[in-house]
Amino acid sequence: MDAINSQLTYKEDVSEFDFISMKIPSKPEYVGVIRLTVSAIANRIGFNIEEIEDIKVAVAEACTNAIQHSCNGINEFYVEFEVAIDRLAITVKDNGKGINEKDVKEPNLGELNEGGLGIFIIKSLMDEVSFSCELETGTEIKMVKFLQENF
Repeated sequence: MDAINSQLTYKEDVSEFDFISMKIPSKPEYVGVIRLTVSAIANRIGFNIEEIEDIKVAVAEACTNAIQHSCNGINEFYVEFEVAIDRLAITVKDNGKGINEKDVKEPNLGELNEGGLGIFIIKSLMDEVSFSCELETGTEIKMVKFLQENF
């Protein structure tokens, strides 16, 4: 991993959050590193163990997609964390061929094939999910999990 940068930033609504950015080699063995990182960050914020497991699965799916679809001679992808008091936002960016958003369909769960469930799984585990794609420049998936009051 190249570098981990952390800086204090201010959002438009003047709430503070920490920004962490990681550049990761496009190799499957580094997905575990990201899972451990997101687990530690989510634990620090106060997510419970079930929420942390959901976040880890969603992030692993996004990273696996980034690894599978990275190309253009660039063998790395980026993971960014916005760490706030009440939420964790994770963005995974790759430099792959990109996809047309109109081509992403809800899976037919009656006909399960290998692969193709990543976006569906991510959307089912996270509170907010958005993605942007530009053909030939890559895909960016942003996932947000809000901290619930755990009594």
